[in-house]
Amino acid sequence: MVIVTTVAILIAAGCGPEKTPPPMVVAAGDIADCAREGDEATARLLGGIEGTVLTLGDHAYPDGSAQDFDECYDPTWGQFKDRTRPSPGNHEYETEEAQGYFGFFGKAAGDPEEGYYSYDLGAWHIVALNSNCGEGEIRCGPGSPQGRWLKEDLAANDEQKCTLAYFHHPLFTSGSYRPGIERVERLWEILYAGGVDVVLNGHDHNYQRFAPQDPQGRADPDDGIMQFVVGTGGRSNYQISQPIANTEVYNDDTYGVLKLTLHPNRYDWEFVPVKGETFSNSGSARCH
Repeated sequence: MVIVTTVAILIAAGCGPEKTPPPMVVAAGDIADCAREGDEATARLLGGIEGTVLTLGDHAYPDGSAQDFDECYDPTWGQFKDRTRPSPGNHEYETEEAQGYFGFFGKAAGDPEEGYYSYDLGAWHIVALNSNCGEGEIRCGPGSPQGRWLKEDLAANDEQKCTLAYFHHPLFTSGSYRPGIERVERLWEILYAGGVDVVLNGHDHNYQRFAPQDPQGRADPDDGIMQFVVGTGGRSNYQISQPIANTEVYNDDTYGVLKLTLHPNRYDWEFVPVKGETFSNSGSARCH
């Protein structure tokens, strides 16, 4: 009786067992090439970071074939396949219908005819999209199957305090693909209207963080989406010479991964560089 009473007093005083820690995700795209070793360095980072791995496309160069996945991706990032939630890039579709990608990841990649899906992590809703608009039957407009699904998915989860979306092609970038991939603007319009907080992309092989903005690139600190480009998985680096509007931080010579801690009403981010590099970027922001 004394022991039970003592435990009750400690819990009431806030000294009881610790609450479950918030979930973490770790993300990057543009990853594995058998002729390079950058993905080996970033994979070592994953080994030291718990949480769900979000891949932002272009997993296995050059063509995303089954052989590319087996020989190049699987020995490094493939070690963490059981906790990976992927999204497809354009190199996956260098192989017909991205068969290498869907064959490697199986059910975790969603329906092979779609490549988009959603799930929850703690208090967050997470949406993986297929930005390869125009490949086969894949479309990104509001009237497309993906667009209709996305609107319905966000509406069904509007009580979630925070939402993160990730896909390969960025709408905004200061790198080689500036000013961005216009065809994903329609996806952004749906995400913005649905109150999404964070978007993660790859495709440009560098790191960029943008201030919250609307789909037209206008700063919107209250309702805008914060976009990260994390094409730093290890394949190569693309130069950034003239940052576009709303670019807050960028780096074009460091491989690494982005770690996000997903609190119930806010998130912390940290870019973690590979061993031997010094660039980093970290911060925190509240959800809408």
